[in-house]
Amino acid sequence: MVIRGAGGAQRLVGSRPSPDSEVRWYLRRRVNRVIAEINTRLNIGIRPFQLTKRQVLIDRLIYDPKVMEALEAYAQENKLPRELAQVEVQRYAREIVPAFNAYIYFRLGYWLARRIANLLYRVRGGFADESHLAKVDPNAAVVFVMNHRSNMDYILVAFLAAEQSALSYAVGEWARIWPLQQLIRAMGAYFVRRRSNNPLYRRVLERYVHMATHEGVCQAVFLEGRLSRDGKLQPPRFGILDYMLRGHDPEDARDIVFIPVGINYDRVLEDRTLLRSLDPDAARRGFWFVIGTTLGFVARNLWLMARNRWRRFGYAAVNFGEPVSVHEYCRRHGINLKRFAPEQRFVEMEKLATHLMAGVEYAVPVLPIPLLARILLDAGEQGIGLFDLQAAFYRLADELRERGACVIPGSDGREQVFNSALKMLRLRYLAIEAEGIYRAQPDSVSALRYYANSIGQWART
Repeated sequence: MVIRGAGGAQRLVGSRPSPDSEVRWYLRRRVNRVIAEINTRLNIGIRPFQLTKRQVLIDRLIYDPKVMEALEAYAQENKLPRELAQVEVQRYAREIVPAFNAYIYFRLGYWLARRIANLLYRVRGGFADESHLAKVDPNAAVVFVMNHRSNMDYILVAFLAAEQSALSYAVGEWARIWPLQQLIRAMGAYFVRRRSNNPLYRRVLERYVHMATHEGVCQAVFLEGRLSRDGKLQPPRFGILDYMLRGHDPEDARDIVFIPVGINYDRVLEDRTLLRSLDPDAARRGFWFVIGTTLGFVARNLWLMARNRWRRFGYAAVNFGEPVSVHEYCRRHGINLKRFAPEQRFVEMEKLATHLMAGVEYAVPVLPIPLLARILLDAGEQGIGLFDLQAAFYRLADELRERGACVIPGSDGREQVFNSALKMLRLRYLAIEAEGIYRAQPDSVSALRYYANSIGQWART
C-alpha cells in the first residue's frame, strides 16, 4: 500500500524488507550477541572505537587537523596539487585503518589460533603476578609490549590474551596478500610500512595510533621492531611508543598501561632462516625457493602425521610481567611528555623504552631446549656424560627458578621433559652422542647459541 503524506511524499506500508537487509540484520544480531557475551568475561572490554564503522574512522583520520596540516606542507614542498596529496592521504588511511569484527576475532580467529598453537607446541602461559593485572584501571589503554621471536608470536599471544582483551597489532607489509590481509584487518590489526620515510604517511600512521590509544584500544607492540636474528633481545625501537605518548598528558582521565610480555620457544620455525640472514656471504634465496622449502616442510610433517610418527615442537610459552602505568611513571620522574620539545621527548622516550625492555627481558620464560643448549655449549668439545648432563639440567633449572625466572615446565615430570628435549636435539642434529658422551654438533653451534641466547639475561644475573 502506498500512502501520500504532506508535501506529496510517498512511503510504503507493510512492504517486506529486502533479502540483503534481512541477511545484514541476522549477521548484526549474531555479532551483537557475541559482543555482549565477550564483554562480560573480558578484563579489558571492546571499546566503542573498535565497533565504529570503518569508513567513519577513515574519514575521521583523513580530516584530522594535524593530518590536514601535514597534507598542506607536503603539497607545497613537493609542488603537488592539494587534491593529489589528498588522494595519497586517503590511500594511506584505507591501508592503515582495520575493519575489526568481533565475531571473526573471537569465533574464527581464536579457534584457529588455539588449534594451530596447540597442534605445533605444548603451550604454556600466565601472568607473573595476576594481582597486578587485577589492579589495572579497566578504563586504561592497555599496551602489551613484547619480544619478537617468531611469526608465531602473533598467533600465540592473541590466543593466550583472548581471555583478557582483543589485541590490535601493527603488522608489516609481508601480510598484505589476499586473503590474509582481509582476515588480519577483521582481527583488528593495522598495516605498517616499516621502512617508509614519507612524512605524510608517517603523520597519518601517527594520528591513527594516537586515536586508537586515546580511545582505549588494547594494542600489542614488538619493542624490537623485527625478529631477533641471533636469539638475543635487540635494542628497543620507540617509534610506535612515541606515537602513543607524544600527546599524552599525565593529568588525562585515561591512563596508558604497558604490560611486558616475554615469549620463548623450544623450536622457532624460522631459526635456520634467521641465522642464515646473519651470514653476509650466504647466497640470496629467491621467493620461489622459500615457497618450495616451506611447502616441503609442511609436506614432511603431514606425512609424519599420517604415519602417526609426528611429534610437537616442544614448549611454547608466554609470560606476562608487571604492568607499568604511564601516569605513575610520569609522576615518579616528574615529566610531562606532551609539553616537551621533540629532542627532550626522545630522550625520555628512550629511557621509558629501556625500562619496558628490561621488564620484557626478565619475563622471557626459560624452556628445556635453551637450558640444554646452554649446558652443551659450556661443555665444549670434550662433551658431557648423560648423567652429568641430566644433573646439570636439573641444577640450572633450579638456580634460575630461585633467581626469579619463569621456568617451564615446573619440577613435576622433569625426567620425561629432559629426555624429550634431548631427543629433539638429536633428531634435529644439534647434538651428537658417541660412547655415552654428548656434544654440540660442530655445524650446529650457531643454532645452539641462538637458543641459549634467549635465556642469556639470567646467565648474567
